Amino acid sequence: MTDKNALIQPDRGQHAIPVDLVDKSTFADWFKALNASQRAAVSAQKFEGGGYEHAIVPDGDGWFAVGGVADAAGLSSWCLAKLADVLPGGRYRLRVPARPQGSDKALFGWITAQYRFDRYRTEGKPVEARILLTPELGAIEPALAEAAAVALVRDLVNTPAEDMGPAALETEARALAKRHHAEMRVTSGEQLERDFPMVHGVGRAAARSHAPRMIELEWGDPAHPRVAIIGKGVCFDSGGLDIKPSSGMLLMKKDMGGAAHALALAGLIMGAALPVRLHLLVPAVENAIAGNAFRPGDVLRSRAGISVEVTNTDAEGRLVLGDALTRASEDKPVLTIDFATLTGAARVALGPDLPAMFARLDATADALLAAGIAADDPVWRLPLHDGYREYLKSDIADLLNSPSNGYAGASVAALFLDRFVGDGLDWAHFDTFAWRPAGKPGRPKGGDALGLRAAWGLLRARFG
Repeated sequence: MTDKNALIQPDRGQHAIPVDLVDKSTFADWFKALNASQRAAVSAQKFEGGGYEHAIVPDGDGWFAVGGVADAAGLSSWCLAKLADVLPGGRYRLRVPARPQGSDKALFGWITAQYRFDRYRTEGKPVEARILLTPELGAIEPALAEAAAVALVRDLVNTPAEDMGPAALETEARALAKRHHAEMRVTSGEQLERDFPMVHGVGRAAARSHAPRMIELEWGDPAHPRVAIIGKGVCFDSGGLDIKPSSGMLLMKKDMGGAAHALALAGLIMGAALPVRLHLLVPAVENAIAGNAFRPGDVLRSRAGISVEVTNTDAEGRLVLGDALTRASEDKPVLTIDFATLTGAARVALGPDLPAMFARLDATADALLAAGIAADDPVWRLPLHDGYREYLKSDIADLLNSPSNGYAGASVAALFLDRFVGDGLDWAHFDTFAWRPAGKPGRPKGGDALGLRAAWGLLRARFG
């Protein structure tokens, strides 16, 4: 893929093609300043300053580009994304009278628009890079870091399950740990069965090459505030013995999207040297079908000692997260955030673009909502309604994993997780889709990070 670090560079006067940005309110004055042939060219391309519109304008022996944005004085993450996708390869320089607000976010969109997942492609010409020159040197590194984190999520989610099983997630975590001199611990086999019985129970039917494991990474000064980041790592979800139809399995390579988000967020934290003691946990499993698969009606013990009646083997994500949340809570973090592609109910409620966010504390929820808006990564809060806890009552165990009434599925799943979070701890849960069914500027179809930049914004504001 294109080297993302080359896509935005310091402006040192290099030759570059100018790019104008106009909106509906500034279009008339901009258009009036053109010469007759330029106005004719712009009119022929039906450019009127609308968002994501663009035109090529002749200029002597050369040319310049113009892009339409919603607000030329306040740029969004995606205002340059269409240009980065459609312009020819080369160097470009924004020609604006003053630095607009949000230009650092616009750099991020310029990079993410040029993402390509080409791991399995053997044909096709190389994509020419569009390089943007900027005088805002301080904005380059944050934009590169966030774009790299999003690209990591996309790469991991887009990779098929055969090549992105539990062992591959462990490899990704080890590479991350090596890069940032972090400590790694992986629990598997008989030790996993003893220490993380629900993770073992969900993943025990998988082939040996995709055997379950708990991946843990710790980094930072132990004296700093402890932050736990957890990601659901179900590398493929057949549904287990409550098997999904083939249409339901088609996208289940993305069921480790929570793990992808957690790994990417951990990379941002360590890369920025955020003053926290980071604890990353990824319960990595494949929910497979075999003679030793866990069954509907089984009762699983958990690390917390809570017994769980399995009423649906296709509600496995909350089981593996339960053990991970218990382990994280044992060290009393000041904040725990988990990511999971957990419920279809969240998608029914909010669609593919908005992650459902749950939080125990209003202040944490408000901060995540604000950070999401600021980063053009919106999330939507759903309730942890105490009245729905009764739906999780079992006749033979402490809890059941999936009620049959069909009510408030995302909230009930979050309430299940809440039982495994330590009392009084600050906790937020993202039920994210990790996928875009249709492409948008800067956001191609396929795996994507949804909620990642919101969480990163909260962490920077709270601990930076």
